[in-house]
Order: sequence, then structure tokens, then C-alpha cells
Amino acid sequence: MWFYLLIDYIFSRYTIGDQLGKGGFGVVYEGRRLDDDHKVALKYVTKTKHTECIFIPDHPNPLPKEIALTILANKGHSVPEIIRLLDWTDHPDHFVMILECPSPCENLVEFIRRHGGSLDEEKTRQIMWQAAHATNMCHLRRVLHRDVKLDNLLINRETSEVKLIDFGCGDILRRSPYKSYRGTAAYSPPEYHSRGKYYGGPATVWSLGIVMFKLLCGRFPSDNDLFLLQYRRWSQPGLSKECCDLLRALLHEKPSRRLGLGQIKSHNWFKVVS
Repeated sequence: MWFYLLIDYIFSRYTIGDQLGKGGFGVVYEGRRLDDDHKVALKYVTKTKHTECIFIPDHPNPLPKEIALTILANKGHSVPEIIRLLDWTDHPDHFVMILECPSPCENLVEFIRRHGGSLDEEKTRQIMWQAAHATNMCHLRRVLHRDVKLDNLLINRETSEVKLIDFGCGDILRRSPYKSYRGTAAYSPPEYHSRGKYYGGPATVWSLGIVMFKLLCGRFPSDNDLFLLQYRRWSQPGLSKECCDLLRALLHEKPSRRLGLGQIKSHNWFKVVS
């Protein structure tokens, strides 16, 4: 039924093609903008009683939080590492987002699978610089993504350009702690499980650490890995000292001891000349 409602206002501007993905309340389709045949992605999201709407500057009416956060993340100069919102429409029982659709691309889960399950240090460095830049720009624009993971990072197979996608679990970034977590449990910070609360910056840094570990090692860190990282005793054959140092700085158990989100790109690991 909803698909025919889509036709009324979407088909006048876009053609809708194959399904690209499905998860939670959203379905993503490939599409083309009729004006110029530009490739796009159309994300249809069903509203539920839990769908939250918020006010943001320059918009007189409350917007579904995912639309609002994506608008805020795009506000200001263009950041290629953040997926661009091209158009959107809001209805009582659903909303549709028209997003850029980089091609040829895949998420990092698929990318590392094609590369044998893990990546070398140089490729990981290229990806992590872009992921750190995207998340830091989001924070500067008051957006907490809250679901930074391999699945939500697209990479262009030809250029290695990375884009952060899917703000559906996000929130407005604030100074006070959060007491609920809507992201993916495997990427959630330890302080949430031990204390029931966390701060946006350190939690994002932890998620980036999990991403980096998984890219390099092809698995999530074990409790023993995390223990050894705290005491500078963790190592992996073929990894540089600077690489291990950054992992330790991202995955420190104590939030106050983690590297600041805005400091990540200045770490010595990113100064290595390949």
C-alpha cells in the first residue's frame, strides 16, 4: 500500500529501481532523478509510535529526528565523508529521504570480506582518517551519530572514498550524559554497561576504535585484547607501534583517558609516509 502512496509524489521527480537494502523500519531503493538522470538512493521509513520529531533551526515544523540530524550533519560547507541529503518528504505514517548514491560502493563489512577478512595498515589508515573526520564534523554540527560501525561506512571500490551513512540511531549532541543507547551493542562503550550512562564524544571514539580493530584484525576485540591494550602490552604481527598506540588511545576503558575525537587525525599514525 505504501509503495503506491510513494508513486504519487516520488515518481514525478524520480524513477525507483532495485532494492539496495532493508533494516529496522527502513527500505532503501536505487533511483534516478528525472531532471538530469542523476543516480540517487531513496530511503523509505515507516513511522511508529516511537518515531521522534524535533525542531531544528530554519525549519518551522518538527521533523523526524533522522531527517533533522541528516540536515544538520550536512549544514555548512560540503563534507564528502558525510552522505548528502538531496531531498526529503514527510507524511503522517512515513517519510522518504533522497540521498546521494556513490557508485561503485559497498559497506565496509562487504569490503573487508572481499579483501580476505581484514585490511593492511595503509588501507585501514585511509579509511580511519575519513571516518574520524566525518564523525568529528558531525560533532561540530551538534550531531551524535551513535551507530558508527562497519555497516554504516560506505567505501567507493575505485577511489577508496568513505562516507558515513544512516543517522537513524542518532541524537542531538549535548554536554550532559546519555542514559540510553540506540546503536549496535558490539560498538557500545563499556561505561554504558558499567554505569548506565556515557558522553557523546568518548562513546564515538570508542566506536571508532572498534571499527579500526575490526578492520585490522577481522574480529571484535576480546576482553583479553582490551586488557592488554590498557597496559601497552597488546601487539599484532605486522602492525606498527604507532598503530597499536592509537588503538590503545581509542579503546581505553576510562572515557577520560581516550583520545579526544578532534585529536585523532593528529595522531602520529596518520603522519606515516607510505
